[in-house]
Amino acid sequence: MPIDSLVVDLSRWQFAATAMYHFIFVPLTLGLSFMMAIMESVYVMTGRSVWRKATLFWGTLFGINFAMGVATGIVMEFQFGMNWSYYSHYVGDVFGAPLAIEGLMAFFLEATFVGLFFFGWDRLSKIGHLVVTWLVAIGANFSALWILIANGWMQNPVGARFNPDTMRMEITDFIAVIFNPVAQAKFVHTVSAGYLCGAVFVLAISALYLAKGKHIELAKRSMVVAASFGLASALSVVVLGDESGYVATEHQKMKVAAIEASFHTEPAPAPWTVLAIPGADGTPIWQLQVPWLGGLITTRSLTEELDGINELVARADERIRSGLVAYQALEEIRADGNAEARAVFEQTWPDLGYALLLKRYRADVENATDAEIAQAAADTVPSVWPLFWTFRIMMGLGFFFIAFFGVWFYRASRGWIETNRQFLWFSVFTLPLPWIAIESGWFIAEFGRQPWVVEGVLPTFYAASGLTVLDLVLSLSFFVLLYTALLIVMVFLMIRTVKAGPKDKFLAADDEDDFVIAALPKTPVTQELGS
Repeated sequence: MPIDSLVVDLSRWQFAATAMYHFIFVPLTLGLSFMMAIMESVYVMTGRSVWRKATLFWGTLFGINFAMGVATGIVMEFQFGMNWSYYSHYVGDVFGAPLAIEGLMAFFLEATFVGLFFFGWDRLSKIGHLVVTWLVAIGANFSALWILIANGWMQNPVGARFNPDTMRMEITDFIAVIFNPVAQAKFVHTVSAGYLCGAVFVLAISALYLAKGKHIELAKRSMVVAASFGLASALSVVVLGDESGYVATEHQKMKVAAIEASFHTEPAPAPWTVLAIPGADGTPIWQLQVPWLGGLITTRSLTEELDGINELVARADERIRSGLVAYQALEEIRADGNAEARAVFEQTWPDLGYALLLKRYRADVENATDAEIAQAAADTVPSVWPLFWTFRIMMGLGFFFIAFFGVWFYRASRGWIETNRQFLWFSVFTLPLPWIAIESGWFIAEFGRQPWVVEGVLPTFYAASGLTVLDLVLSLSFFVLLYTALLIVMVFLMIRTVKAGPKDKFLAADDEDDFVIAALPKTPVTQELGS
C-alpha cells in the first residue's frame, strides 16, 4: 500500500497543533492548583481572610484555565480514531488502558472537586473545603500521571508484546507499563515544570500589582509563596530533567545523539557541546565543547561511551534485517500457523517494527534491496539541529529560573519585595518564559522520537488513517482557528480578571491591617507573610 507522505505530514501537524495548544493550559493548571492549596492551608491555620481572598482570586484564574484545558483536551482523544486509526488498532489495547484510567479515576476526581471548590465555600467547613482544594491539586497530578504513563509507553514500550494471531500489541505486564522508567521520569519532570509555571504566573501578576501600587497586601503574600514554591520547583525541574535525560540515554539513544549533534561515538569521557555551527552536510563544522561533561550528563560515568548517530544507524540496519526475518515468519504464521515460524517469530518480533520502516519504499518488504534497507536505517535519525537548539533553549531557561527565584526568595526573606521597581517590571515580563521552556520540552520529547509513533514498534507514517489531503486541510484549519479563538478568549478573561483584581465580599474591611501568622514558626519568610 503506497504511503501518502502529505497525508502523514498533515496528520502530524494537526495532532501537534492541538497537543501544543492544549499544553498551554495544562502546566498552569498543575501549578495553580498547588498554589491555591498552599494559600488556603495558611488561611485555615491562621483564620485570616486575606488568604481566603488570595485563594479565591488565584482560584478564579485557575478555573478559567481549567475550563480551556478541558475544551482543548477532549478533541485530542478523538484524533486517535480519526487521524491515527491504524495506531489505535495496533496498540490501542495498551495505550487505551492508562487513558481510560485517567478519565475514570483522575479527571472525574479533579472535575468533581473543582465544582466543590467554587461552590462549597459556604456549604463546607474550613477543613472540609481545604481537603477539597488539595484533592483538586492531587486530581490534576493523577491526570498528568496516567497521561504520561501512556506517553511514556510510546517512548519505551515495555510490558507488552505483539500477538501474531490478533495482529496487535497486547499488555503482558501492566505493572511494568505503570512503572516504566521513562514514564516516571517524564511525570516528575513535567509536573515540576507545571509547578514552576504556576509560580512564575503568580509572581509576575503580583509584581504587576506591586509595581502599580495595587492590592499590595495580597500581592506581597502571594509573591512570598510564589518565590518559595518557585525556587523548589526550579531546582526540581533541573534535577529531574537530568534524570529524564539519563533515562533517555538508556532507552532512546538516537534521540540523545541527535540532541547532542553527536554524529560519531565519543570516547569516554564524552564532552558536552555548548554551541555548534552545522555545515552543508548537516555535521558540525565548529563546536564549543566542555570536556567530560557530556559523559557525566548522559551516562553518569567517565568510562562509558556516548553512542553516535552513524553507529546507531548501522545498528538500525541490523535490526531491519532481523525484522525482515520476523516479518517473513509472521507471513508464514498467518498463512498456515507454522509452529517453526512461531518459534522464529518469538525470537525476532522485537525488531518487527524496524522492518515496517521499509513500507515507506515498497509494499513487499521481504524483497527490499540493500539500498532501501540503508535508506530506512537512515530514516531513524530525527532532524538534528531543531532538537539541538531547542534543548539548549529549554536548559538555559531552566538555569535562569533557578537564579530568578533564588533572587526573589532572598529578597522576600529580607523583606525587600517592593524596594526595586525595575526588578518588579522585569519579573512581569518573564511571564511567557515558562511556556517557551515547556513547549520546547514537549517538542523535544515528541519530535525527537521520530520516525516512530511508538519507539521501535510502529513507524509514524504507517500509523495514520487513510484520509484525503482535503479532509486534513479543512480539519487542520478548523482546529487552528478554533484553538486560536479559545486562546484569545482565555487571555481576554485572564486580563479582565487581573484588571478587576481580587474580590471577596466576606473580607473584613480592617482584616489586612493587623495580619499576623501566629500558627507558623517564626522565620524570615513567615515574618514576611505576616508583615
